[in-house]
Amino acid sequence: MTIKVLGMKIQTVTTVLVILVLILLIFILFMIRQMNIMSRKYHALMSGKKGADLERIIRIRFKEMDKVKANAKRVTKEHKEIKRNMAACINKYGLVKYDAFNEMAGKLSFVIALLNNDNSGIVLNAMHSREGCFTYAKEIIKGESFIPLSEEEKQALEQAKTVEEEINDLTQEADVEDDINFDLYDEN
Repeated sequence: MTIKVLGMKIQTVTTVLVILVLILLIFILFMIRQMNIMSRKYHALMSGKKGADLERIIRIRFKEMDKVKANAKRVTKEHKEIKRNMAACINKYGLVKYDAFNEMAGKLSFVIALLNNDNSGIVLNAMHSREGCFTYAKEIIKGESFIPLSEEEKQALEQAKTVEEEINDLTQEADVEDDINFDLYDEN
C-alpha cells in the first residue's frame, strides 16, 4: 500500500522537503558568513583609533563646510555690490566712422557713444579736416540729449543703446541651436 500526501507519494514529498531544507541551510550559512564579515568591518571602523579618527574627520569636514558656506555668503554679497557698482560704469558703446567734409577720403571722422546701464553717458564727435581735428562732447541722460544730435551721433547712440538687446538675441539663438541633451541615461 502506498501512502499519498496531496496526491503524491510520500517518498516524493519527503525528497522535496529534504531538498528544501538543504537549500535553506545553505542560505542560512551564507547569511551568517555575510553577517560576520559586516560585523568585523563595523568593529574595525568603530573601535580604537580608527573610530576616533572617523569622528575627528567628520568634525573637521563640518567645520570646513561651515567655512565654505560663510565664504559663499561673502562672495554673493560682494557680487551683488559689484553688479550695483557696474550699473554706473560705462559698459555700452557705439561707434560710427564717417567723412565729415567730403573732401578727405578714408572716413577719418568718428562718433563714439559711451553709456552705462541707464543709457546715460556721453557722445564724442571727432571731426577731422585738413585744418585739424575738432572734438565735441554731448551729455546723454537716460538715452536723450538736450543738445541736438547729428545723424552720425544718433546712429552711434542707437548702437550703444541696442548693444545689450543684440547680445541677448545672439545668446538666445545660440541657446536654441545648442539644445543638446546631456542626460547619460535616456528615460524612454
